[in-house]
Amino acid sequence: MSIQRYIAANSPRFLDELVDLLKIPSVSADPAYKEEVVKAAEFVKEKLIASGVDHAEICATAGFPIVYGEKIIDPAAPTILIYGHYDVQPADPLELWDSPPFEPVIRNTDLHPEGAIFARGSADDKGQFYMHVKAFEAMIAEDLLQCNVKFMIEGEEEVGSENLDLFVQKNQEKLKADVVLISDTSMISLEHPSVTVGLRGLAYLQVEVTGPNKDLHSGTFGGSVANPINVLCKMIASLHDENHHITIPGFYDQVQEYDSEYRKQLNQAPFNEEDFKRKLDVKETYGEKGYSTIERVGIRPTLDVNGIWGGYIGQGAKTVLPSKAHAKISMRLVPDQEHKEIARLFEQHFKRIAPPAVKVKVVPHHGGPAAVIPTDSIGYRAAEAAIQEAFGKKAIPTREGGSIPITALFQKVLGLDPILLGFGLDTDAIHSPNEHYGVANYLKGIETIALFFKHFNQLSKEK
Repeated sequence: MSIQRYIAANSPRFLDELVDLLKIPSVSADPAYKEEVVKAAEFVKEKLIASGVDHAEICATAGFPIVYGEKIIDPAAPTILIYGHYDVQPADPLELWDSPPFEPVIRNTDLHPEGAIFARGSADDKGQFYMHVKAFEAMIAEDLLQCNVKFMIEGEEEVGSENLDLFVQKNQEKLKADVVLISDTSMISLEHPSVTVGLRGLAYLQVEVTGPNKDLHSGTFGGSVANPINVLCKMIASLHDENHHITIPGFYDQVQEYDSEYRKQLNQAPFNEEDFKRKLDVKETYGEKGYSTIERVGIRPTLDVNGIWGGYIGQGAKTVLPSKAHAKISMRLVPDQEHKEIARLFEQHFKRIAPPAVKVKVVPHHGGPAAVIPTDSIGYRAAEAAIQEAFGKKAIPTREGGSIPITALFQKVLGLDPILLGFGLDTDAIHSPNEHYGVANYLKGIETIALFFKHFNQLSKEK
């Protein structure tokens, strides 16, 4: 039986197992879900063992555990390290979901006529890392595994992977490999398969603006003291100029400027602006002047408000002048922008532009550097060959706007360039209500991952 036939014969079970994993609300950002996050780690360990690893363990950290498993078929054979994460984003706002976020359902859509799994974490990243577990199972069952395999599945990616750095530093020998394979990104489409070769970095902060020492009656005190919400909105608005250029002094000092030829090549990737707007129900795209949409999300940094609150937001009216206003702000960074330095520049500037009538507090949360992956490595060539065999088409290299801090860590500490072989789509609504992942993408990903192992082994022998 071939890999394809094994997948076809076992696809109902592969889907059922993923559904069981998706039912676990492993939200790492919310302490209320602490036990569920640990439960997800235990699930992953059990499935690794059932799939055929020689050894699997749950490694404690100062936060949530890391699941490690391995299968060493021959110390002389190439070793592939699989990275993924079992934690998920919060599901809020719950009222915008068409079905409960942790009660997975499969529904047909225009983009997924064979069905899509609707649940939080389906595409980011449970559905994607679980493809590797099932590809491994298929290779074991069909006696086709030609490489050693190590799994490292963490539970803190959605909160910055704070404890992963120390784990990798302390376990360099344990994690020694020839390549790192990650499926936590998207491809252009099943018709236009692609491999991500660049990710932006991240600096994430929370700000607090305080006016009076308590909430006040807006009639009695309105006009005499600063309203923190009004002030915060004005401060945030000033962070971009009329060309949507970020106004923080020094923000662009390390930003690379690409020549016209590189930008031309980048824009040759299949992309329909009108279709993009239609899917998002917007009349126009919006962003930094002088750059295309592809460039804005691939090679340019950004600053966005991810949440803002303060005052009264309940039912009906309450004429209150609030004491405090808050916002969560993220900055996506490009190569050479150091996230801690950018966070420092932001804090310095944000406090400087605050009027004396308020006090400002800035709390950095997490961040990480950008990563660029070379396209001449054995790993990338194996990904190209796997996609060519699975899809019958050449892979398109793309740069993606998201952030996976671990990629730069692997490069720095383990000396490995991760291969970002993702199978999601940019329409999968990750981090949003109604997140979903195509059944066809899931099953095709399992097949392609198995083919990656085959081609990586062959290319390693030719080296």
